[in-house]
Amino acid sequence: MATINDFFQLLSSYLWGWPMIVLLLGTHIFLTFRLRIPQRKLLTGIRLSVQGDRDAKGDVSQFGALATALAATIGTGNIVGVATAVALGGPGAVLWCWLTGIFGIATKYAEGLLAVKYRVRDQDGHTYGGPMYALERGLGMKWLAVLFASFTALASFGIGCTVQANSIALLANETFGWHTSLVGLVVCLLAGFVILGGVRAIARVCMVLVPFMALLYVIGCIAILCMNGPYVWPAIQLIAHSAFNPEAAGGGFVGSTVMLAARYGIARGLFSNESGMGSAPIVAAAAQTRNPVRQALVSSTGTFWDTVVICALTGLVLVSSILAYPDISCADGAALTKVAFSKIPYIGAPLLAFGILTFAFSTILGWSYYGESAVCYLDKTDKGKGKEGVRGSSRFYRILYIVALFFGSIINLDIIWNIADSMNALMAIPNLVALLLLSKVAARETDKYLWADRLDEEMEEE
Repeated sequence: MATINDFFQLLSSYLWGWPMIVLLLGTHIFLTFRLRIPQRKLLTGIRLSVQGDRDAKGDVSQFGALATALAATIGTGNIVGVATAVALGGPGAVLWCWLTGIFGIATKYAEGLLAVKYRVRDQDGHTYGGPMYALERGLGMKWLAVLFASFTALASFGIGCTVQANSIALLANETFGWHTSLVGLVVCLLAGFVILGGVRAIARVCMVLVPFMALLYVIGCIAILCMNGPYVWPAIQLIAHSAFNPEAAGGGFVGSTVMLAARYGIARGLFSNESGMGSAPIVAAAAQTRNPVRQALVSSTGTFWDTVVICALTGLVLVSSILAYPDISCADGAALTKVAFSKIPYIGAPLLAFGILTFAFSTILGWSYYGESAVCYLDKTDKGKGKEGVRGSSRFYRILYIVALFFGSIINLDIIWNIADSMNALMAIPNLVALLLLSKVAARETDKYLWADRLDEEMEEE
């Protein structure tokens, strides 16, 4: 096991090194200009997300698809991950993380567009889509589609299942003294109740849970910024200056370089919003939308909320707190976040704990659908339908996923972390191939519906 762990640790560090960072960020920038800066239509995307498109074909509403995607992306990485980036890369990492989110909006837009463009509908009327279908139907690369689906199914048991269950169990044990086995059992029951209901049940829960947990966390961040009032503007200046001039950082910050700030900031932004990873378009394909561009605009807002808003707020809270309390050490990202929130009297620590618990639980729900969709793609020959039209492979996957939640709560997950990181990177490579090679299709659809002002027009489904 130690040898296997060392192998995946080495593989993960290589896959998430500078080549992957350059490839992802380069794709973000390329698609931004190839699609004529779709970020300009962000407000339109926000409006469409709450407006809906109920008469269109699909399994869930546009807001339901967005909420499910956000459930999978908004997680502990937005809280602890940003703190780690600040601790290792300095305050300038916050700006690099934010810029990654700005450009990543275009990639998330293109992913959503291609997912709807190449989605399929089975004999029971269920809708499926994502990079695997774009690779097969758009490029004829079925072998690469199979690889993507395989990596997605494996990754779902890591970053979306056991890792999140472990985070919940450890936090509940440290905060409330609950035994990890008991916590694991509760997580299994709650998650199982939702997951066994399929994508519609997942979307319904996420539509309630995601706005609530995000709003509560944002209110907590704003409260801290109000307490750190005199240090907020200096924190913004420090973030901007140290992104390109690390010597500007002082106080409690460790020494860093521009390369370190860029590396950890960009990596955290990419890993947090999952733009380019290929996970979010899987649920975007199930949305009720009359044409690909409408859902693409809605999907693109996910990166805005996740990175441009929540990650940026977290970074500003952390940097302003360090300026306000210079004795805070940046050595440990998780500890830094706890100290910052503990400054809110009485409710600070419980608020942070509740945020991490709900973020992790929502990630479990979102990733369960990603993994199930990947398994359904791999098992197209499965004709064993139940009374509700559920594939036999889907039933098996859901049960296995729920059982894995319990074991994730009680075992050491060092090796699982490394395997999950590797699978996430391996997911991104086929997805980026689809995005780059089908960028002409995405540009054509964007010109047809968005820039020609025909967003209300129905698409002709293949």
